[in-house]
Amino acid sequence: MTMSKTKVLIAGAGPTGLTLALWLTRLGVPVRVFDKATAPGETSRALAVQARTLEFHRQIGIVDDVLEAGLKIEQLTVHTPAGVAARLPLADFGRGISPYSFAFALPQDIHERVLITHLERAGVEVERGTELVAFQDKGHAVIATLSKEGHMETVVADYLAGCDGAHSAVRHGLNIGFPGGAYEQSFYVADVKGRGDITRNGMDTTISTYGFAIVMPVRQSGSIRLIGIVPKAHQADETISFEAIRGDVERDTGVTVDEVNWFSTYRVHHRVAENFRVGRVFLCGDAGHIHSPAGGQGMNTGMGDAVNLAWKLAAVVQGRAEPRLLDSYEPERIAFAHRLIESTDQAFRIATSRSRLVGLFRRYLMPKILNIALRTSYGSSAFFGVISQAAIQYRAGPISSGTAGKISGGDRLPYVPMPGNDNFEPLRSLDWQVHVYGEANAEFRAMLASTGVPVHAFAWSEAAAKAGLQRDAAYLVRPDGHVALASPVQEAAGFQRYLAGLAIKPRTAERAPYRVPGTMHSLA
Repeated sequence: MTMSKTKVLIAGAGPTGLTLALWLTRLGVPVRVFDKATAPGETSRALAVQARTLEFHRQIGIVDDVLEAGLKIEQLTVHTPAGVAARLPLADFGRGISPYSFAFALPQDIHERVLITHLERAGVEVERGTELVAFQDKGHAVIATLSKEGHMETVVADYLAGCDGAHSAVRHGLNIGFPGGAYEQSFYVADVKGRGDITRNGMDTTISTYGFAIVMPVRQSGSIRLIGIVPKAHQADETISFEAIRGDVERDTGVTVDEVNWFSTYRVHHRVAENFRVGRVFLCGDAGHIHSPAGGQGMNTGMGDAVNLAWKLAAVVQGRAEPRLLDSYEPERIAFAHRLIESTDQAFRIATSRSRLVGLFRRYLMPKILNIALRTSYGSSAFFGVISQAAIQYRAGPISSGTAGKISGGDRLPYVPMPGNDNFEPLRSLDWQVHVYGEANAEFRAMLASTGVPVHAFAWSEAAAKAGLQRDAAYLVRPDGHVALASPVQEAAGFQRYLAGLAIKPRTAERAPYRVPGTMHSLA
């Protein structure tokens, strides 16, 4: 048996594990990532990539490749048996909230390939056909036993991250409960070649008294993705072929299917693990939470877990923060997982209920409500905030503090567009920073200089006011783009206390100054 060492060992190379590996690598942390599957997935599975995920991708420099690979969804067309009930614009429904103000689709297998390519360029290979046999947290390190083709290896790691899916070996090894249950309906998903009245660069959904069906184009393969409820007559069947439900699928989706590339049925579960962390071992993604596909949140939530954990692990591993910074991972992410379960659960039950009353609401009232909501700026913004995950906040978290304007510690830093660029550009440093929208006074800058945290001063604008920021207030921003401390006044002592409390040191105390059009950028 061989023995090796690494800083962070990552079980599972789906979108969550790959995101964690890529962020840690960008942050200079040695990782090993392995998966028991012998090859990457070849089915499209998760399609929706939310704006918050694209913002994270921008931070590590891969967003252009992701956008090039996928498809902007410009319109949602709602059909009922009576015809088209609503056409809802999605091309720019998040205007002013995110640089990625559109709905976006990219099949999971293509998405994974982009992540893998960037990881390989950084010198990290996914170890395929490798299984976690056992692990033990020794207090100072995690000792894991891996098996590949009968060969056993012992790996000594500072930390272990379980990104290994709903049947997580890491979660089982920790003996963490996974309470929840399954919805009563089974679903089908298929990638097909076919014909029909399909919205180009759009998503079609059919709503009726029986349930719903979704039709989306998959640009890369020229195929069409079909999702819907398995017809009632087949709900009890253990195995279902596409041919058995072809008639129902074609009627419900309006697509005449010529060729089936992939077809599967599944039952949807809703579960949240009792803990996301035990000692030096963490759970991310489906290992910690699974929920309905309503709103395309699952994969994006797992990738959000990975980003939240990555910068904290990097800071602790590199001695740039107290180990107790890691205590904030579980409360921040488990709270969001529970909120997500509640919201997707409600939406899912309305979308799938076989109650005649709910069915009538779904068929006649829901399209009208959606139409009104998405055609008003307030309704469109509110819907985008929830669906895009731009509204995620950690206000109740243990490392969030203060309020300035409408922005509190824990909130995602609001997006402020400006001529030539935006206030998200400095987030590419993956480092702590202070933002001031207005004038940063000289004393504040001078006193913060000793911390090494850069101060970015942006010219005050109508967009900053609209985003809820306060003029001349100061915001300490975390490496993941969330506000840690919001202060209505530029009082350096409060920032120094915050940073000292967690022994936070920036990644680079010295950085060349740079300017972004419409801003004043300088160093502390």
